Amino acid sequence: MKVDKKVISNLTKCYSIAPLKYNHEDYFLVAAEKTDRCLLFDLDGREKDTIWNEPGGVMSMVQVPGTNGQFLATHRFYSPNDSKDAEIVIVTPQTDGKWEVRTLVKLPHVHRFDIVERNGVRYLIACALKSGHEYKDDWSMPGKVYAAVLPKDLSGCHAGNQLSLTVIKDNMLKNHGYYRVKENGTDTCIISADCGVFQFIPPENQEGAWTVNQLLDTPASDAVLVDMDEDGEKELAVLSPFHGEKISIYKKQDGQYRQVYEYEKPAEFTHAIYGGSLCGIPALVVGHRKGGRNLILFIYNKEEKKYHSEILDKDCGSANVFHYVKDGRDILISANRETDEVAMYTISEQ
Repeated sequence: MKVDKKVISNLTKCYSIAPLKYNHEDYFLVAAEKTDRCLLFDLDGREKDTIWNEPGGVMSMVQVPGTNGQFLATHRFYSPNDSKDAEIVIVTPQTDGKWEVRTLVKLPHVHRFDIVERNGVRYLIACALKSGHEYKDDWSMPGKVYAAVLPKDLSGCHAGNQLSLTVIKDNMLKNHGYYRVKENGTDTCIISADCGVFQFIPPENQEGAWTVNQLLDTPASDAVLVDMDEDGEKELAVLSPFHGEKISIYKKQDGQYRQVYEYEKPAEFTHAIYGGSLCGIPALVVGHRKGGRNLILFIYNKEEKKYHSEILDKDCGSANVFHYVKDGRDILISANRETDEVAMYTISEQ
């Protein structure tokens, strides 16, 4: 692949990225893990607005479907050891150009969350990395996965009237990874923890129960389903263990996922992950935050019948990546946390 890199901003410990539809235009958001800004960019990478200056601690951001620029975000998750005051907030653009921020729900240690939909009902799914701690690096209180029906009108939600959540799975030690994957036209949630990789499927109706399927019992940090070899069934790409150094690909064989590929080099502190189309080819992109701190592309070579890797960038330390297509060009936005860079990579075939 040919890669053209452009640093579009410098943001200390930049971390979270999300698309945003606002005033009939497409934008993307980038926010910081530590106390710093949340920025709004157009798809050409031009900085258009500052949503907030603090508090930061942003692990996830998701637009509320059907709204003009309203989105949810985590606040005050600064690290696994400094996240007891974490919450999910509602961010709403105002007519004066400012952005209102108010609490949707206070949820200690909330790391990832999303809004998924099934049969016209929207659900909030929220993943807490842990349930508490008594000292630094205390993992004795495993995390949980919570869910709730999300009201279509959030105007009544605030710190004094928070959204009520229900635990749908507990005992999720190091509950870190999340990726939304469409399966048979339905939003599903790939969630990774020390106890393995799970697929959460929303209920058929709001009175029903979530379906939770375990895909793998290997300790995992992040995972995604993507049909890289285009045989009609998605492979499971896994980063393991928690903040670990392994990048593996599994295929379903006899009803079970079995490893068919492992990246030959240790990729210390794997973190960023994207699975989907890149230049019309099914691809996996992974960034790691220690060692070489590379951004790595994986594709399947049909002629050789094997997986192929290629380094897109070195010494960048990506925390998260976001892909979109603009004017026929494939673009990756990377929050290069370890170098404080918001980077735009325009990718094309050689």
